[in-house]
Amino acid sequence: MRIHIVAVSGTGMGPLAGLLAELGHSVSGSDVAFDPPMGPALEAWGIRCLKGFDPAHLDGSGGAAPELVVVGNVCRPDNVEARAAFERGFEVTHLAGALGRFVLEGSAPLVVAGTHGKTTTTALAAHLLDRTGFEPGFLIGGLPADFPRSFRKPGPRRLSGNRPRRTPFVIEGDEYDTAFFEKTAKFLHYRPEVAILTSIEHDHIDIYPTLDAYLDAFRKFVALLPEHGLLVAYAGDPLVRAVARLARCDVAYYALEGEDTGDVSPHWVIAPATSDERAQSFDLFAGGVSCGRFALSLPGRHNLRNALAAIAAAAQGFGAPIVELARALASFRGVRRRQELLGTPGGVSVYDDFAHHPSAVRETLAALRARHREGRLIAVFEPRSATACRRLHQDEYPPAFAAADIVLLAPLGRQNLPASEALDLSALVAELQKSGKHAESPPDHAAIVERIAELARPGDVVALLSNGAFGGVTRRTVERLAQTGG
Repeated sequence: MRIHIVAVSGTGMGPLAGLLAELGHSVSGSDVAFDPPMGPALEAWGIRCLKGFDPAHLDGSGGAAPELVVVGNVCRPDNVEARAAFERGFEVTHLAGALGRFVLEGSAPLVVAGTHGKTTTTALAAHLLDRTGFEPGFLIGGLPADFPRSFRKPGPRRLSGNRPRRTPFVIEGDEYDTAFFEKTAKFLHYRPEVAILTSIEHDHIDIYPTLDAYLDAFRKFVALLPEHGLLVAYAGDPLVRAVARLARCDVAYYALEGEDTGDVSPHWVIAPATSDERAQSFDLFAGGVSCGRFALSLPGRHNLRNALAAIAAAAQGFGAPIVELARALASFRGVRRRQELLGTPGGVSVYDDFAHHPSAVRETLAALRARHREGRLIAVFEPRSATACRRLHQDEYPPAFAAADIVLLAPLGRQNLPASEALDLSALVAELQKSGKHAESPPDHAAIVERIAELARPGDVVALLSNGAFGGVTRRTVERLAQTGG
């Protein structure tokens, strides 16, 4: 088909465009900018890129008009190009609709859902299934180190006995809304046969004003699983346990040894063994039976949970052999912007991470502290999401920085919130200082880079935490530390 995508440069829409092109469609896309890395990537994938939003883009620019228009969820109802697509009678859909039509039909979807850990767990599951011969397709909301792209079409069907076996398609199940004309969660469109539920903690307050509204999206997601399906659920989260009980299918609970799992006895259990700067090892148990010792290159207990969820889904959901999964896991290299080491300019280790929710900040900093036991940990945090910018987690943020020695807080990413609703940075700084930490809130991104350069010493670790571009702080920090020599 001829397919046109409005707002194609996003982390979800760009890979969708590449996936559609890989499936043989002729794809064009429009956006306000085509900056690196997405702009060059789109061109390399054969996407015709059109600058700006203009109804004329729907004319085909000298060629035939598109047969289908896909509208990104960043578009608002007043987007002139999206509005023209509806007014002129084009067939219009969204990311989830396009996936359902062109990819999910005929495959066996493995959907990774939860407040935290989705991207890493999706990449882990795709990697494990790939290395054990399943040739899965996937769409990952990040850049996995083990694949050349963040998307791939499913491989061919194979016989299982005398019956064709559908190929897995691994996808990150986002609970955020689908489009301005379809205000339901994306993952409600993904037809899961196997699902992972990593965690549930109130988020996306702009879409889900109450915890119950947020929970209801996950209840509906779990209800989609067929009776022959499988739900892999984290037993250490009481909200996950409550939602998982609603499943019609088998539930495979997982947890780390010693975690409080309520009235649930997890089938899949990890007992952490050793840890150093290169890897952590653990013993895996299934149904109380030892499956051997495994190794994971990623730090942190949260990544042990992510790995365990992916192992359980691959083994119990698709029949991947445990011994092969052990070898596959040892070769996993991670995902960009998830504790990604950018370099060590001037002897300072600089990491980039997507963490923004208090729980994610806490786990990320604890993992980096465990990996780097010497030197100071400097946490640089940008509250940017609709939830992070609000007072919802005002009391949860101070303990989230427990592992850090120094905390620098960037200005709120959303400046239009009433003072009564906005996260109080001054109060947060005062609370952190009261606990004995060096904490401050520089006035802008340039000042943050300068403070990092002034404070950081050889042997220190800088953790840059933001779910956005962070105003160029990431790149500028590495450059500035290289100039100062740490």
